[in-house]
Amino acid sequence: MAMRITIPATALAQAVRNPARQARLSRLIRQVGTDLIPLDGPDATAVGILLARTGTADIADAHVVICAQRAGQAVVTSDPDDLSGIAPELRLVVV
Repeated sequence: MAMRITIPATALAQAVRNPARQARLSRLIRQVGTDLIPLDGPDATAVGILLARTGTADIADAHVVICAQRAGQAVVTSDPDDLSGIAPELRLVVV
């Protein structure tokens, strides 16, 4: 069984600020096993509630947490501090 990858659109927006350096990411988001998750109304509400509950402000980080929790997936990150501050129980893979 192939592994599914979930990418919140908010995290993608942060990552592609320098598109010339993101060739691998561009290929990844086009793969059949990759789900690109928009920030729709229900997720926006969940993100806002999570931010309020944790006293944080980063919409992309909170969206990553919401998507990972819903999918039951670990998060691959180079910046674990903010994510663990929002959801200490989240499984993180630090790269």
